[in-house]
Amino acid sequence: MSTAETTMSGPVHSLGRRELLRVLNRAGGTSIVDEIIVKVGTDIIEGRLLPGDDLNSVELARTFGSSRTPVREALLTLEREGFVEISAHRRPRVAPLRIEEVRELYRVRAHLYALVSREVVQVAGDADIARLRVLQEQLEQAVEDDDVDRYFWINVHFRNTEAEIAGNRTLCRVLDSLGLRMLQLRHVSLSLPGRIQRSVEDHDRLVRAYEDRDADLAAALTSGLVMRGLGAIERSGWTGLGSADGR
Repeated sequence: MSTAETTMSGPVHSLGRRELLRVLNRAGGTSIVDEIIVKVGTDIIEGRLLPGDDLNSVELARTFGSSRTPVREALLTLEREGFVEISAHRRPRVAPLRIEEVRELYRVRAHLYALVSREVVQVAGDADIARLRVLQEQLEQAVEDDDVDRYFWINVHFRNTEAEIAGNRTLCRVLDSLGLRMLQLRHVSLSLPGRIQRSVEDHDRLVRAYEDRDADLAAALTSGLVMRGLGAIERSGWTGLGSADGR
């Protein structure tokens, strides 16, 4: 098993790996660079690496049995996504993220997913809604097992399935442009005490609104669900600035 695979297992690993490579548009995803991207990206998303933490290129090369060249390529890819900060004369580090930017990202996402929900109601067939109900049942099982990481990645799959059902490719591209940063923030939010329990209840109400073909209710529920994630982050005192800047 590769080092990248030790952070997650089974279907959860598959969901996370697929999502990172999909967002980064890295078809195939079989190179050593992809392995490093998945490892470092997942560690940042799931909070094992925190804003301000150093990324040791030499240690990463040793871990993956590679030269430093693929490590540098992987870190540059993550830098373009705003995940990593690379400066002269110092180690790369996990990039900080200011709360003002967090608020902007959440507000944009709330509006976009309200639109997704309206389009799901307009175009979804019974089989599409059934797919979301199955994912909702998987979310409920993850809550029962108190498995935050599994809940998170199934949640990501739920949202991607909504966007796929909506069938609006431009809307999907705009959502993807929010990138890996939004994954990091969503995991922070869902990791807070009591959050997955509230989230799964909200998702159940959303699926029922889809089943009832109630576009206004679905849009309101999904927008509120997103903004409650922001509220949880704000109440937690999380800054995203890193230890050197006041984490």
